[in-house]
Amino acid sequence: QYSPDNVAGADGDIDPTEITFPGCSCLTSSCVVRTCSCLCRGENYNSLCLQPTEKEEEYARPVFECNSMCQCGESCQNRVVQRGLQFRLEVFKTEKKGWGVRTLEFIAKGRFVCEYAGEVLGFNEARRRIQAQTSKASNYIIAVREHLHSGQIMETFVDPTYIGNVGRFLNHSCEPNLFMVPVRVDSMVPKLALFAATDISAGEELSYDYSGRFHNLPISNREQKSLEEDNRLRKPCYCGSRTCASFLPWDSSLFSTP
Repeated sequence: QYSPDNVAGADGDIDPTEITFPGCSCLTSSCVVRTCSCLCRGENYNSLCLQPTEKEEEYARPVFECNSMCQCGESCQNRVVQRGLQFRLEVFKTEKKGWGVRTLEFIAKGRFVCEYAGEVLGFNEARRRIQAQTSKASNYIIAVREHLHSGQIMETFVDPTYIGNVGRFLNHSCEPNLFMVPVRVDSMVPKLALFAATDISAGEELSYDYSGRFHNLPISNREQKSLEEDNRLRKPCYCGSRTCASFLPWDSSLFSTP
């Protein structure tokens, strides 16, 4: 079932459509940094392109868009992901990787491409679904972990297996042209937004790094060791990049017993 937005999953703990953020009181058509409460952490976009993280910043700043409770207009430059798909994309059959997605037009670096939307699940339901899968089944469940300054980790699980959008057809690449950023609009439940990591030509296949390593922290020795131990359970990677790791990324956390 096609849905452009996240929906509440089977465990029903979180309603991703609920509006819990108060919104800004800007009366201008487009919000500015020093006066808008949604932009108190800095500007998110410049001409529809995501602002890159400063080199000296150790962590990425969280992205909050203006929402339906805000006083600003629909043309506000801090409304990008919520506007949805702006490019013509095509789902096509690849040679070795099943279905894939390519763009039919040029996409500039930093532009929002699409969301990875589906059912938002709690940890227990995500683990139940993962453990019920057979080894040959395709896994669409994504686990996104945000590491906060306080040391806490916020987890978001999205499953587009049964309800989802075009993002479910995106393939992994060890040298991808998209990267994922959690973007919040109405509540603390993020939209898993995919942005162009580089200029992308018409006809190019779109891909992102399933492990989340691209544009993020380097892999630790401990993680590398556990990956090597789990190689027998992993699926081969056919991305064809020069730095291909030979296997698709593997996250064993949802398989472990509580």
